[in-house]
Amino acid sequence: MTSPARRSRATEAFYGRRRGKTLKLPQAAALTELLPVLKLDLENPAPEQIGSLWPKPVSAVRLEIGFGGGEHLLHRAGTMPDTGFIGVEPFVNSMAKLLGNLESEGLDNIRLYDDDATRVLDWLPDACIDHIDLLYPDPWPKKKHWKRRFVSRVNLDRFARVLKPGGRFCFASDIDTYVNWTLTHIADHPDFEWSARKAADWREPWQGWPGTRYEAKAIREGRTPCYLEFLRAG
Repeated sequence: MTSPARRSRATEAFYGRRRGKTLKLPQAAALTELLPVLKLDLENPAPEQIGSLWPKPVSAVRLEIGFGGGEHLLHRAGTMPDTGFIGVEPFVNSMAKLLGNLESEGLDNIRLYDDDATRVLDWLPDACIDHIDLLYPDPWPKKKHWKRRFVSRVNLDRFARVLKPGGRFCFASDIDTYVNWTLTHIADHPDFEWSARKAADWREPWQGWPGTRYEAKAIREGRTPCYLEFLRAG
């Protein structure tokens, strides 16, 4: 039976732009033709065996929230063909860009959702995800907007529910206040622990990291990226 906690909705909502420049014709076509094929159907219950979302058997499942240009998602999916990936991105132009590249890459281990990531988190079964990535999320730098940041107690509760024991939540940012915000929220949450044991663990990217355009921009502008990894206790 689906628990009340999974059906309930907090007062959080998606903040930010949905659209940018007019799409190029191939991107618009990919959005129209390919997204409906790959999009998660949240109108029906999630399968008990989440691996059935993909056409081939998968040994692990990863969720990336806000994949931006899709560089990281496509790289990981290409180098980890036995892993099923769920990518969530509400910004239409970013979704269209990824879909255009996905067609040329020929990958079949990615499923997508183009709206609020909390809906996906509430739809997923308990303890079905091995890894969650939240990479360079919108930092909402003004203090009055900090409540809009995706890292919050209610969303960490969602992460804790869907992650398997020992599963990983990886967070990257170049904004010091958001890094400190995240560490504070993790310290206050009983289901997560920071895996770092030495400075290199947060100063150096994870193995196989391809970089992103947001990271490149941050480095060009003199900001230092930080890479945090947290383990789901239990």
